[in-house]
Amino acid sequence: MSGAKNCPETPRQRMIGMMYLVLTAMLALNVSSDILNGFTMVDNSLHTTIKSSELRNKSLYDEFTDLNKLNPGKVKEWLDKANVVRAKSDELYNYLQDFKVKIVRMADRDDANDSAYVKQIIGKDNLDKAAEYAIVEGHGKELKSKIESYKNFLVGFFANNPTKQKMYQTIFATEDSKGIPWVDATFEMMPLSAVVTILTKYQSDVRASEAEVVQYLKGQTDVKDFRVNKITALVVPNTPYVIKGGKYSAQIVLSAVDSTKTPEYYVGGSRINDKGLYEIACGRAGTFPYSGMIKLQGNDGEISTYPFKSEYVVGEPSATISNEDLNVVYRGIDNKFNISAPGIPAENVSVRVSGGTLQKGVGGRYIIRPTQDGEIAINVFAKIEGKEQRMGGGVYRVKYIPDPKSYLQYTDGGGVVRQTQDENLTKKTLLSESVSIIASYGQDELIKANFTVTSFTMVSPNGMDDTRGSKFSSKMKSYINNLEGGDYLIIKNIKAVGPDGKTRSLSPIQIQI
Repeated sequence: MSGAKNCPETPRQRMIGMMYLVLTAMLALNVSSDILNGFTMVDNSLHTTIKSSELRNKSLYDEFTDLNKLNPGKVKEWLDKANVVRAKSDELYNYLQDFKVKIVRMADRDDANDSAYVKQIIGKDNLDKAAEYAIVEGHGKELKSKIESYKNFLVGFFANNPTKQKMYQTIFATEDSKGIPWVDATFEMMPLSAVVTILTKYQSDVRASEAEVVQYLKGQTDVKDFRVNKITALVVPNTPYVIKGGKYSAQIVLSAVDSTKTPEYYVGGSRINDKGLYEIACGRAGTFPYSGMIKLQGNDGEISTYPFKSEYVVGEPSATISNEDLNVVYRGIDNKFNISAPGIPAENVSVRVSGGTLQKGVGGRYIIRPTQDGEIAINVFAKIEGKEQRMGGGVYRVKYIPDPKSYLQYTDGGGVVRQTQDENLTKKTLLSESVSIIASYGQDELIKANFTVTSFTMVSPNGMDDTRGSKFSSKMKSYINNLEGGDYLIIKNIKAVGPDGKTRSLSPIQIQI
């Protein structure tokens, strides 16, 4: 019995042992159909993600292009960079697509499908062709080089953001893993379906990264801008005091500030109060120049410095002219002014306007209406000791009043009149007699002016229906009555005339039923 262990195997035993080894090898090489189906599901999901990313990217590029049309000086630099991102992304994306198509053709031959979807691949479990194309023919190294180049290109946009750099370095990592080169780890003895899914994943990463970088570039168009929530009209005179025979001139500006950020104000090297109010006792006559700076932190964290210089004059009383409402005068409306000569009774002050009409009120208040374009001149005279003396004056720019916005006005169920540019409304509301198209400055109006809508166009299945006035025509109401829930009502080509007589074209209105 002890010598039985050294007995040679029979031919039958050797055959069984060999079959076991072959079976073990086959099992090792065989890829489960469940796993292959899993790759199919992942690949399908990635293609859906890619489509969503491409739609988002198209919207971003369209918005970018529209911004550039409005302000090319501000936007073009960043749009050009975004177009480079698009070209680089398309280059890598298309190379990945071509890579997939070629390995699928090698495996499926005449039955290959150029779309390279895993679900359409016949030889999903093929373990040779991907490695043959990538490793033997050397295309894997070329792919690695292109991925690394794209990764470095993205990282270059975020030189001051280590987190973003690390993110892209991780997403597009091509380093060796545990001593195994990236090309070998990705393609050697890998099922064809797995390789195609991996390449589709890279395509998805390319589109997602493209969207993120373009969004970042779009944001850079106004990163240096300040957000403002308070607007004030200011008149900055070249000199605040005019004597007889002199000339008054002033720079009219619109001051916009962010009340949530406090600038630092400095005059002569010394910081003054946070409201920017500079006060000094005036004990002697003369001209006193001064200079300083304003410091303000921007949205990007950088502090910007704005130097200024001015002067003030201490002397005899002067005339004061101030437009109560605006920094310019508008045609077609009443421009309210407060005009006085300090130390002189209002009844002894007279005002003359060149290029406009004047209506005197009480307490030094006047209403001025320009009658010409360009500029109007306002001159103030005072009756002193029985003689009329010029106390000062100013030149004001004349502008047409700003364009209003278009609204659909209606009365809700509670009897409240409402205005909208984009809202969900019922057909019953739209067909009521209270509905009309109006033009106004809305609740945030800086000036008061009445506008009349003279015509508009409604988009319908027949093309476009035009009407005069501000009400829906019977034909338009018939079209509205045939709309269903979820349909859109688009009103465009809206024309309105303001008190200055100018006809304006206003933005469209979109209502969903």
